[in-house]
Amino acid sequence: MIHFNVIVFLLGLFSPLVYSHGCRMEDDECEFKLVISYKLTMVVNRTLVKPYNGKLYRYDVTRFTDAQPIPTDEVITMDGFSESVKVIAVNGTVPGPTIEVYKGQTVIIEVENELFSEGTTMHWHGIHQKGTPYMDGVPWVTQCPILPGQSFRYEFNITQTGTFWYHSHLGTQRNMGLFGAFIIHEKTKPKMEEHVMLITEYNHNWDADMSIIKPRLGHYLDGEMIGRTKSLDGAFFTPLNVDSVLVNGRGRYYDESGKHNGAPLTVFEVESGKEYRFRVIAAGALYPFEVSVDGHQIVIVASDGYGLKPTPVDYFIINPGERFDFTIHANNSVGNYWIRGQTLQMGKNNTFEAILRYKGAPVEEPNSTVSDCIQQKNCTLLNCPFLYNPHKSDKPCLTFGDLESNYRDVRPPFLSGKFKEHFLNFAFPGEPGNTPASINGRVFVEPTVNPLTQPNEIDSPCDNANCGVDKMCRCTYSISLKPDDTVQIVMTSLGRGNSDSHPMHLHGHSFYVVKMGFPKYNETSGQILSNNKDIDCRGDPKKNYCNDATWSNSNWEGDNVPGIKLENAPRKDTIMVPKGGYVVVRIVADNPGLWLMHCHIELHSMGGMALVFNESFARLPEIPDNLPKCHSFKKGVYNNRKDTGKNDKERNDQNYNGGINDPTVIVVLGVLFGVLCILVILVIVFLSVLIAVLKQRK
Repeated sequence: MIHFNVIVFLLGLFSPLVYSHGCRMEDDECEFKLVISYKLTMVVNRTLVKPYNGKLYRYDVTRFTDAQPIPTDEVITMDGFSESVKVIAVNGTVPGPTIEVYKGQTVIIEVENELFSEGTTMHWHGIHQKGTPYMDGVPWVTQCPILPGQSFRYEFNITQTGTFWYHSHLGTQRNMGLFGAFIIHEKTKPKMEEHVMLITEYNHNWDADMSIIKPRLGHYLDGEMIGRTKSLDGAFFTPLNVDSVLVNGRGRYYDESGKHNGAPLTVFEVESGKEYRFRVIAAGALYPFEVSVDGHQIVIVASDGYGLKPTPVDYFIINPGERFDFTIHANNSVGNYWIRGQTLQMGKNNTFEAILRYKGAPVEEPNSTVSDCIQQKNCTLLNCPFLYNPHKSDKPCLTFGDLESNYRDVRPPFLSGKFKEHFLNFAFPGEPGNTPASINGRVFVEPTVNPLTQPNEIDSPCDNANCGVDKMCRCTYSISLKPDDTVQIVMTSLGRGNSDSHPMHLHGHSFYVVKMGFPKYNETSGQILSNNKDIDCRGDPKKNYCNDATWSNSNWEGDNVPGIKLENAPRKDTIMVPKGGYVVVRIVADNPGLWLMHCHIELHSMGGMALVFNESFARLPEIPDNLPKCHSFKKGVYNNRKDTGKNDKERNDQNYNGGINDPTVIVVLGVLFGVLCILVILVIVFLSVLIAVLKQRK
């Protein structure tokens, strides 16, 4: 009994240092630790492995029938490419571990940076951070980067439910593997079993930095220039060379002949007769994917954490940053079925595969076939960035605006004096050779400080950058929002440089999608004929930068806009703005903070397609103690000192008085002294117990 009590005492003493990897429904507070580090693909215990027939073996195996396969879960496979490739892992895996919590809990997540040469941050995509804007994880907007060897303790309350995810918001790290799912449940028993799907592109020849540099400076492969691809409507895709597409970090590499390398795929097991919920997360850098399940009807039930009236579809398109939840009924014959995905690129076959395996089915690859939308049925498509896809259906694609929320919800109202409308154009205007990504002609420049804590040190405001109608400029673009205003944002892709569609993501809010406008199409081919006419770009028609747009009809204001959805408008935090068209969304400015809005195509965001909503800055919550500050070190710093005339020795002598005055150092020393005292007490307790036991034995 004495020994047991001592063990309990020790565990209780050090329990705060132990991090859980899950959250129980009854917990009020949950702690996690995420360690960010470099790893290699296709290596286990310093030994290279190779794929064969959906399994992994040592690199030197030649007779696979006699060899023992290596457990797939022990290896970061990606697409099974024969050479090891560097990735960025979270707790040793790609994707990182799924974080599952419950509404109403407080979550504490320590992120530790073990990367050699780069900082990082962690953004909790879709989580509003109401009351905790400092925890949003955006470098140089809400925090300073976490430098190598440093940690950052994120702490926030869970007020939402649904499918979310986390990812680095620094550079190209997301596309290197630094992401994972973040699922928030109601505190009730789930209605059905669930599966999570994270979809990403992958290039095993170039790391993510190279995939960004090449399109900017010269995009060549095997001596040939790589051009831009198009979607069916004629919208361009920024060139991103893709070797494979992964589901939960697993996929296959196909060579030019169409033969794959036999790498293991992600398998989702179901039981006949049951219903399942799939949470699909588009974690990739660029491409939208068309998703389907062979032999099963998909029913869309939620997007970006908000419920929708159940909508049966055959295919749905998911864009970078978006999430869709769907259900399926496992009512087909026991067997294996393909879960398929394909980019919307014309003339390219960038696809992904995963396996839906019924319990009791043989462990083999499916031989199922995709629905024949031409001969067998008129397929239903959802969330296309265009209206017509003659290869799948002769009826228009369902837009996200066609969907309805599955609960009674009132969109933010139009109130005179408390309503503000902003037109934001996402495009690449400019002159030949200089067409950067921008919003309203403003190329976003990241501050060199944390604006939440150092607002007076921002040195790149747009006021000093000669911005305006028919102009291009580079600055830290921000828009101020007044407390509790209804804010209507009209997002467009118009004017010169509207070559692409853009998946736009807003931090700190989920918006109501109240209207979508598309260009005019050739309904037979699906090609764009002309841009939507509801928007007047204004300005010089020869330049046509469209950075001062408004409604073409001056009577359109507030709720007086034809087609605006005033009831059951669906909610999201990421939406695709179609080329040649627009999306109208609404929020209420009730969450003080600095909230980034940006294109979730990595190259566009890094190129400057971003801005910050400065929401009720005077009402910001209290700054957490010891939140790090950061800034550039520029010429003239020494000249600003009052003691400029003193030499270094005099300054050092003055600053050092034989004591320690830094409060942080004092606190650290106090903590160390306290730990030392505890250790001394433990030693005394241990020796006392040991002496007592020895006496009993004698």
